[in-house]
Amino acid sequence: MARPIAADHEEKREHILLTAARVFAEGGYDRASMAQVARACGVSKALIYHYYDSKEALLFDILDVHLKRLRDRIRAVEAEEAEARPRLIAMLRVILRDYEGADHKHQLQMNALATLPEPSQAVLKDYQRDMVRRLSAALAALAPPELAASGARLRDVTMSVFGMLNWFHMWQPHATPEARDDYAGLVAALALDGLKGVPPAPAARGGPAPHTPRGI
Repeated sequence: MARPIAADHEEKREHILLTAARVFAEGGYDRASMAQVARACGVSKALIYHYYDSKEALLFDILDVHLKRLRDRIRAVEAEEAEARPRLIAMLRVILRDYEGADHKHQLQMNALATLPEPSQAVLKDYQRDMVRRLSAALAALAPPELAASGARLRDVTMSVFGMLNWFHMWQPHATPEARDDYAGLVAALALDGLKGVPPAPAARGGPAPHTPRGI
């Protein structure tokens, strides 16, 4: 007879994923151990192994849950918003809101994803490619025909938009949801209308004063 799933199974799993992401990111995935994850979670190592049979499986689930959740939210926006410009802005807002509190997952995505077996990497990279395709399609729907038809140039624009979102996430980590939404609108205005389309800043914008990156 199969063992019944505990009522708090998903809650415990989510706690393990969040804690393990922090342990792996701060200490380095290669150096971290399942015992360290268990201590940080305040549970036994046996309980960690009840959920994941290896550190590799735990890393994969951290990234799988993170990327699939964002991909699904972008898909939902695409399905729900019929008009092109509101659809693009809604996508950008979803991405920026999802980025909040996800620093450790982003670090693992950049630094540890490549340590996974090729089949696992393929699953995760497919999520990434799907998100890029959908944002690119949202931009193409609003772009001049010659740009929409140029795959390489459209990709440059798409990745530049992601770059702006990543800049905000890096330099405004404590921004409020309202500030994130406002910046999403600013990015859309820059991409679609240039400097002339950028609206004035709201009277009160959440988050600390912006930093100035070195070299600028």
